[in-house]
Amino acid sequence: MRLSRYFLPILKENPKEAEIVSHRLMLRAGMIRQQSAGIYSWLPLGLRVLRKIERIVEEEQARAGAIQVLMPTIQPADLWRESGRYDAYGKEMLRIADRHERDLLFGPTNEEMITDIFRAYVRSYKDLPLNLYHIQWKFRDEVRPRFGIMRGREFLMKDAYSFDVDKEAARHAYNRMFVSYLRTFTRMGLKAIPMKAETGPIGGDMSHEFIILASTGESEVYCDKALLDLETPAADTDFFSDLTPIVEAWTAPYAATDEMHDPAAFETLAESARVSARGIEVGHIFYFGTKYSDPMGAKVATGDGNEVPVHMGSYGIGVSRLVGALIEANHDEAGIIWPASVAPFHVGLVNLKPGDGPTDAASEDLYGKLTAAGVEVLYDDTDTRAGAKFATMDLIGLPYQVVAGPRGLKDGVVEVKNRASGEKELLSPDAVVNKLVPALTA
Repeated sequence: MRLSRYFLPILKENPKEAEIVSHRLMLRAGMIRQQSAGIYSWLPLGLRVLRKIERIVEEEQARAGAIQVLMPTIQPADLWRESGRYDAYGKEMLRIADRHERDLLFGPTNEEMITDIFRAYVRSYKDLPLNLYHIQWKFRDEVRPRFGIMRGREFLMKDAYSFDVDKEAARHAYNRMFVSYLRTFTRMGLKAIPMKAETGPIGGDMSHEFIILASTGESEVYCDKALLDLETPAADTDFFSDLTPIVEAWTAPYAATDEMHDPAAFETLAESARVSARGIEVGHIFYFGTKYSDPMGAKVATGDGNEVPVHMGSYGIGVSRLVGALIEANHDEAGIIWPASVAPFHVGLVNLKPGDGPTDAASEDLYGKLTAAGVEVLYDDTDTRAGAKFATMDLIGLPYQVVAGPRGLKDGVVEVKNRASGEKELLSPDAVVNKLVPALTA
């Protein structure tokens, strides 16, 4: 993509309304624009990151056996009355009525609707296990939206829902999502720690939040340092085998959010093993048994002819929130530092002197070769001073910067900068292609 043809509205000054790093950098880098309190438009650069996060989530959900659907944002209130949650949910639910005075709501979550879909089509235990998910916009009317997309009112969420014939089978489904989440966040360059958590308005008797440690986190969290060194399950993990050993390895060490914290148990750890920090929730999984299937009549026939309510779980990932969480975990004073798997572009190619024949030729050649090899390039071909070009590239945080200028090209080299490490090296244009293509397209 040529920057001269792209929409990238960079802000030079820090926005006054931005309280945390991710909000400030997303506004400055032209990723989002606030339309009203807690509601944002996603601009091209931000949307590219959002889509890459979605893709990773979709791939890992498929690996774990979940099947994608798409449910509407507007839901009939009657479904929520069936489950008993319509009046209990609170003011965070945006309640509306259509022209026929039918009660509707803007969905904050989808347990009722997915249960309605299930009960309409599934009748036999032979059709289980089943896990259905979607990625859809949600709305929760936060009393005080803040921190940009980290605590907005409208947000993009992946929510999955499992259906099983009994509690034992449902726990296997829970374990599959548990392991899937570990892999999902690792692929984004994040270390997410599963922690015991309250179930809140979702309900249930087993729940884990997946937390990344960050100084700007919304809550205090506590864990055993050993969790920071555990390895993520391998890509070839058999998700339909017994995953209990993996889950136990991650849940045996102490880890809890502030609401579930047991100071006495935490203090039995050696002082050097205690980690007390701020954390950002990026995922939350629940097992809630028959909380929704019982009142809504979601039953299946068993082998002995009886009908039983299905056991359910739900599994959420804050897709849009992850963009902010990634920035909180990956930035410096100059701007964002994207992990390659979620970066909006892989390479920022800077032409230091547009209009200079040899510089234009070398830049165009690099742009063509890298793009043809599958590397996503943002090519700064604009007639702007060098300092502004460098500042923009550092701000938007692409993994690599390639700088072509008349001085270096006289010696047949361009400069390559690794954004994360800051290391620079001079390479021939062909060597740049040979270095970056394998690193960014593997």
